[in-house]
Amino acid sequence: MTGNGSNRVKFGPFEVDLHTRELWKFGTRLKLVGQPFEILAVLLSKPEQLVTREELRARLWPGDTFVDFNHGLNAAVNKLREALSDSAENPRYVETLPRRGYRFVAAIERIDPKPVIPTAATSNPAVLAAAGESIAHRTNFTRKVTSTANGDTHRRSVVARYLMGTGVFLSLFFAAALLFRTSSSHGTESSARTTMEHTRPLLAISDTDTPSFSPDGNFVAFFREHSQPGESGIYVTAVGSDQLVQLTSNGNDRNPVWSPDGRWIAFTRLVHQSYSIHLVPADGGAEEKRKAEQSVTATSAAFQLTSSSTKEHELPTGGVEPIHSELDWSPDGKFIAFAGRSGIYALSLEDSTVRRVSDPPPMSEDWGPSFSPDSRRIMFVRNREIGAPDEIWAAPITGGEGVRMFSERGRIGSTPQWSIDGNSVIFSSNRNGHPALWRVSLDAPGSAVEIAQAGSPAWDPSVSRRGYRLAYERLLRSMSIWQMNLSESHEKHPFLTVSATSDTDQGPGPQFSPDGKKLAYMSDRSGTMEIWVSNSDGSNGFQLSAVGAAGTPRWSPDSLSVAFDVTTPNGAKIVTMNLHGGGPLTLTQDAFHSVCPSWSHDGKWVYFASPRSGEWQVWKVPAEGGTPVQITRHGGHAALESPDGKYVYYAKTPMAEPEIWRVPAEGGQETPLPLVHPGTWASWQVVKGGILFVGPSLGHRAVLSLYDIDRQRTTTISVLDRVPFWLGATPDGSTVAFDQPGQEQAQTMLVDNFR
Repeated sequence: MTGNGSNRVKFGPFEVDLHTRELWKFGTRLKLVGQPFEILAVLLSKPEQLVTREELRARLWPGDTFVDFNHGLNAAVNKLREALSDSAENPRYVETLPRRGYRFVAAIERIDPKPVIPTAATSNPAVLAAAGESIAHRTNFTRKVTSTANGDTHRRSVVARYLMGTGVFLSLFFAAALLFRTSSSHGTESSARTTMEHTRPLLAISDTDTPSFSPDGNFVAFFREHSQPGESGIYVTAVGSDQLVQLTSNGNDRNPVWSPDGRWIAFTRLVHQSYSIHLVPADGGAEEKRKAEQSVTATSAAFQLTSSSTKEHELPTGGVEPIHSELDWSPDGKFIAFAGRSGIYALSLEDSTVRRVSDPPPMSEDWGPSFSPDSRRIMFVRNREIGAPDEIWAAPITGGEGVRMFSERGRIGSTPQWSIDGNSVIFSSNRNGHPALWRVSLDAPGSAVEIAQAGSPAWDPSVSRRGYRLAYERLLRSMSIWQMNLSESHEKHPFLTVSATSDTDQGPGPQFSPDGKKLAYMSDRSGTMEIWVSNSDGSNGFQLSAVGAAGTPRWSPDSLSVAFDVTTPNGAKIVTMNLHGGGPLTLTQDAFHSVCPSWSHDGKWVYFASPRSGEWQVWKVPAEGGTPVQITRHGGHAALESPDGKYVYYAKTPMAEPEIWRVPAEGGQETPLPLVHPGTWASWQVVKGGILFVGPSLGHRAVLSLYDIDRQRTTTISVLDRVPFWLGATPDGSTVAFDQPGQEQAQTMLVDNFR
């Protein structure tokens, strides 16, 4: 690669100098040294090619033993992935080829050395942009924003003369960011139409929330939570820049939305459990006063937004109290929509009147307003009584009967968004057990497609009306395993068993061995998601599998083997491994998707879920391999056999909050258990005499309950901080293990070329 005369390589938001051994992200230097950087250099030298573990060993660990090399390589690759914000499960840059090596899968671009810019040209933004000095250009303007007025008089006058030609008076920061975007995107606009979607972090910082695009798609407003006093609040940044403008300094501000002219931002503020709606200039009030003819057109007698309006304003809501933080500003600039106790309301910015747009039925609530691109309708979420599906509705802004657009099988977690053309809806739902982004065509509302770039968990989507961009919120968190003793002689307090098992919400799946001595769980600490085994208290853990993308561990009755599923290019397979040696045994050799294994009480069969018959059903296969046998006929997933072997209990679907059913082990009538309502298909466990499960209750509490099979009644055992995805239990039900998130960080993600 260096033989072509360039030591610099660019991929995604990253730039690498192979000569100085430096890595930058959006112009910010990252700390990546030693073996992790050397691995990156080797991978970049052979893009899209396999780099074997032996090759890396020969180049980086020539004197070490294989064991030392194995652990060292895993640790180094993990550090590399951490620096790149990459995932072993859904790699964007470094792909793992199990037991063979790694491959760099992202498109790379060699960067020619940059020309030296004459000193006389450095004061002209246009010259800087044409010269390609975007990073230096952005840095210079940042200094202008943060420096004093006395030190910037000459430079401001140069920029002001440049901007006066356009008739737009934006802040110096916005001018710099806009020029930067123009210079960096000029010449590539035609090729962007054929470029595939690309997902990257909007900023290098974390703990951001509720992103919102400016009308031109060049800026994003968001809420940032910060540990320092006065640093939390509403911020604005330009796409492609790490520089921020802080608009408010109140940690209770949320959900910024832009005015159609891009000059104002509306947001909500929570004070004493009550929301209010506020406006603030999008530039923070730093620009000079606007001329009278340039004042905001959407004015009100109650809050005159004139050329002298450079500070924050609270908007009157006509005595209607907002009960949610979500807002939207109509594209025609006339209304701001919000949720009140009796439905969705529209606040007129022309005369300060408030009109009700929706009329929810009893025991229902409307929230999350979103204006259609033509400003004629408001889309919103309707929550009905517990157990009923969430619904997406739309109602005309002028009033009148609303129309249900579609029902959602999962829970909708944030405001849905219209697509650019208004023909589809983008929303967040936990229909698969974790929040993810989905898209539904209004021509076929029954079929939702997951937005693969988002990954999970993801919510708060924002669609740019120009520029083909999508922003959303992603939660970065480490998963931990907790336990709770349910014996009457013990107080029911959870305690940490295994910390930081996984950096994704796909782990950890804790399961006690039948003899109560061991704990199996999922962890990606080795670089790929694998099955790990430890003592029941979490001590002395070791990696059992080395297959990549392993999950859903279940113990054999003799506590000697573990069954789990493995994702492969040819569909997911059911695999078993013995703790005392031997390779993995694949039970499902066909090309059908097979997941969620569990053993029969006698160890002769392994149950699993598969859509091989057209929809998800429960199947079983001999523990030594053989022909699968279908168990359910009317839908089934994640089966568990009763301790006496008489019944097979299963989740009806893999969706969130599934019904639990049972069928005789030898076949027969399939019947529901109406009192068992777990939060996910994995947050329940069959124990002696009943079923333990965790599900949401009133007030969004996570309630651990026991269903007594003989008495057919449910008893509350304890309340957890949140509903876990997984629940494991000892066979006698005396101890449970469950996942809870450890450290959490929210990060705003950006999808370019989103159609």
